[in-house]
This record gives sequence, C-alpha cells and structure tokens, in this order.
Amino acid sequence: MKLCLQNMNVRNKRVILRVDYNVPVVNNKILDDSKIKETLETIFYLLNENCQIVILSHFGKIRNELDKKKYSLEIVAKRLQELLNQEVYFSKINFGPEVLERVEAMKPKEILMLENTRFMDYPKKLESKCDPQLALFWSKLGSVFVNDAFATAHRRHASTYGISTYIPSCIGFLMQKEIGMLDRLVVHAIHPFTVIMGGAKMDDKITLIEALLPKCEHLLCGGGIANTCLKALGFNVGESIVSENPEVLEKVKKILLQYKDKIMLPLDVIVGSTYDKNYVKYKLVNQVEDNDVIYDIGTKTLQKYQSVIADSQTIFLNGTVGLYEDMRFANGTKELLRMITLSKAVTVCGGGDSASSVRNFGFGNKFTYISSGGGATLEYLASGHLVALDAIREESTIETLDM
Repeated sequence: MKLCLQNMNVRNKRVILRVDYNVPVVNNKILDDSKIKETLETIFYLLNENCQIVILSHFGKIRNELDKKKYSLEIVAKRLQELLNQEVYFSKINFGPEVLERVEAMKPKEILMLENTRFMDYPKKLESKCDPQLALFWSKLGSVFVNDAFATAHRRHASTYGISTYIPSCIGFLMQKEIGMLDRLVVHAIHPFTVIMGGAKMDDKITLIEALLPKCEHLLCGGGIANTCLKALGFNVGESIVSENPEVLEKVKKILLQYKDKIMLPLDVIVGSTYDKNYVKYKLVNQVEDNDVIYDIGTKTLQKYQSVIADSQTIFLNGTVGLYEDMRFANGTKELLRMITLSKAVTVCGGGDSASSVRNFGFGNKFTYISSGGGATLEYLASGHLVALDAIREESTIETLDM
C-alpha cells in the first residue's frame, strides 16, 4: 500500500488535496453528490490536524471557452460548504501569482477550492498531458500532497501525478478504502465468482475481461460488450453499438472459443429502430435485422443469468446491460440488479454507469460495495496498478514520516 495520510505528518501544514468532484449537474443542480460526501472523512481529518486545505479537482472535459462556463466548480464548492457546515472559499482561477498570494494568506482550518483543473486543458492540454511546469506551480501551493481522487487515479495528469513528483505525498482515506475493498472483495474473491459486464465499449474493457476470465467461474455479458461478442460470432446486430476494430473482434472471437464454458451471451433482446423512434420489439438474437438497434436484454436471458447469480458467492458488476435511462429499455438492467441484490453473494459495483443505475433504481444500500471509480476500478483490477500513484512511496520504504 502507498503511504497513507494517517502515517504522514500533516499537523499545521498547508495541504494540497486532489479529489474527484466530477459530479453530474443538470440545470445548475447537482444530481448526485456522493463523490463529494466520500471525501469528507479525509477533509475532517485534515481539519482536525489544523491544516490549511487547498482543493483541486477536474470537472467535465474542456474543449473550448463555452465549456469553461458550463464546468465551473463553484457549484461544487457551495455544496461542500453545506456538507461541512463551514465556509469553503472559491477561486475562479487556478494558476498565476494571485493564486499563490491567496494560499499564502490562508489561516489554519481554512478551505480554498480552486477552479476546475481542466481549465488548463484549453487550448494546450497542460493538465491532461501532465505539463511539468503546471505541476510544479500547483506543488508550490502546499507542503504536502494528498491524493484522494481514486476515480481518476488511472490518469497521469498534472494534478493527479505531477504534483507528487515535487513534494511529499500520500493517499487519502477514500483511496485507501477503494484499493482495500477491491483487493479484499474482488482480487481475492470468494468462489464461485461471477462477473457481469455491460456498457458500450469493448475496446476499453477487453484487457479487464482477459484479466478476470481466468479468475472467475462465469462472465455474463450485456450491452455493447455482448453486441461485440455476438458480432464476432457472426450474428447480425443491426445498427447496435459494437466495436469496429478488426483486431478487437478477432481477439474477442478467440476469447469466446477459449472460455466458451464461462462466457454467457444474450438469448433474446429488446430492439429499437434507426427509422422509427417509437419502434420497440422483442426478438431472439438470431432475428435481429439490419435496421435494428439492441437496447436491452430479454426475459430468456434474465432467466439464464439468474441461474448463475443464484449460485454465486461473489458478483462483480461493471456497466449496464441496456439503455436504462429510457424506461422502455430499462427492464433488463433493473431486473438484473434485483437478482443480484436478492442473492446471498458479496456484491461489488464497479462505478461509472453501473453505479448510477444502482442508485437510480434504489439499490444503492443493497450492494456490499459500490466503487467510486469507473476506469480506475477497471485498470486496478486488470493490472493491480494506478499510474497516478507511481511517484508516491510505499509504506514499507518510509524511514521517517516527519516530513
């Protein structure tokens, strides 16, 4: 484990805290503040240590000046202030001498949130490309860096990785919790171990699938993952979301043959159409036509998957099996979640859309654990490694913690 916050001397110091406050916002309202709440333990610890706290986070993707108006963190600062019941100051800039002057004037237990780190991505992608000068500037905002942004720890950005190359660094309580829970519940899963994989892009998940297949008894597929598998086997999937990469399709075909006793694919589906937005029809997978779009799994598939779920001791879910945001295509995802939560298994949800669907259908308190990460969860399970933590020393290598 990387050096943990509780083993770092932060007493009376100014701390740079990197979090992931990339929350969903619609009409200037935060729809889900769980990412903010998950960082409170770390923040309260730092306040009890009499720290000055400078908070950095990204929010959305910044490709132009209009995105900067859409993705300001000011609304998040206000919500954090409500949750902490103390003032959270907000800086509309995150770079320049004015920022340095502001942090140097901070008092003990004062919290300052800087504007979205990805504002530095336009026009030169300084944040995402881990510009060393930007990382150096941000490192001067404090004497200790605490990385608690698990959900973005698979990215080597200036604010996630770069800062830690310049000043003493450690991981916060959320990061510790995420890594510990994934190690205990998934990496060292109780068997029979079942993986349920959905979502849109096979290209992003094939490495994880290859890593998990030798470790699990069953892989149940849905969404674009299943569509790509069906296409690789020669089924017509119409205009459904699939991988178009020939190398990926060839690799998928080999995996399906190698693990044919473990991988389960849909038997039936619910489809829409490219030419009629009101078209909704139930079909067996061999009945899908050229203009069909697969949006959900059917009842025969759910029955087939239920037999595996009922016998499982550990279930790891990542992604959704359908377009659950549209209630016409939500049944598969909703019923699958119901089956999982009624099982006796240890149940882990791998963040991203799957976590959103779990909370959307009211199953949030029925999972053993819901990870805050999407891509980071997948990367850690596939490789046991998170690139943003590379410059943070291991606990066992620390000779003195009075930094």
